[in-house]
Amino acid sequence: MADIVVLGSVARDEIVKLHEPLREGTHLSGAWRGPRLGGGAACTGVPLVRAGHHVTIVGSIGQDELGRDLMAALVESGLDTSQMRPVDQSSTRSIILVDGDGERTVINVMRSHEEEPPRRLLDLQADCVYVRSRRRDLAPLLREKAESSLLIAHVPPSMSGARPAHILVASASDVTGELLADPWAAGKEVGGDLLQWMIVTHGADGVAAYAEDQVLRVPAQPVVPIDTTGAGDSFAAGLVHALMSGATMPDALETAVAWGAEATQYESSILPEAAIAQLLSSGRAS
Repeated sequence: MADIVVLGSVARDEIVKLHEPLREGTHLSGAWRGPRLGGGAACTGVPLVRAGHHVTIVGSIGQDELGRDLMAALVESGLDTSQMRPVDQSSTRSIILVDGDGERTVINVMRSHEEEPPRRLLDLQADCVYVRSRRRDLAPLLREKAESSLLIAHVPPSMSGARPAHILVASASDVTGELLADPWAAGKEVGGDLLQWMIVTHGADGVAAYAEDQVLRVPAQPVVPIDTTGAGDSFAAGLVHALMSGATMPDALETAVAWGAEATQYESSILPEAAIAQLLSSGRAS
């Protein structure tokens, strides 16, 4: 299959299942569901490994006990961790609140980061690079890497020129009304002349993909969510997998929507191996 590089964060997700709706300024009750592997890079990379790709993860990890535990989990998952770099910081942690409708609220309480952009990315063989990072200093590096690899990046950040990429992916809940008013123009502002597609996910309202001369729309699949944590990352994994399997954009969007919907059916931040196998056997490979 493909050589894929995922640039982004690895975290421990600490889950609280709420017994009542999330409301500001009140006391809430909930149940502790414990820790699990999370972070955008892990939640995208692990499903791609489970789909048969060679995936190298590029990021940083703290030199603490949590960092050692996270590295062990990454290795066990099959990810290539040779490009993870230890930093003298606490490892990344997030508290995730999941309400009765399965909707999650993420609270980042600690983030580890490298001081400089990871220029080792330029030395890696990659059919595709997926960027799931909020760093604002990656543009020169990504522009150079895009000369040899398909480059797909998550938005935000959404400043002008922040993410030179062939494909941008954004969640409507993460971006401004200005971007939603004219996604293609906004995508060109963020991604520059490289941009071929600007994809915007709308949760239960499906997904829309914008190119210079066309718009593609795919409806959401009817599901009752259990936990939406990582659904956007699973969508991205499905998109990357389908494109690396030779799918056209319309078919790749169908696959991505199926993977994202499936991710909501588990109390997990990462699509389980059995779920990936089911998606592939049902024809959601491209």
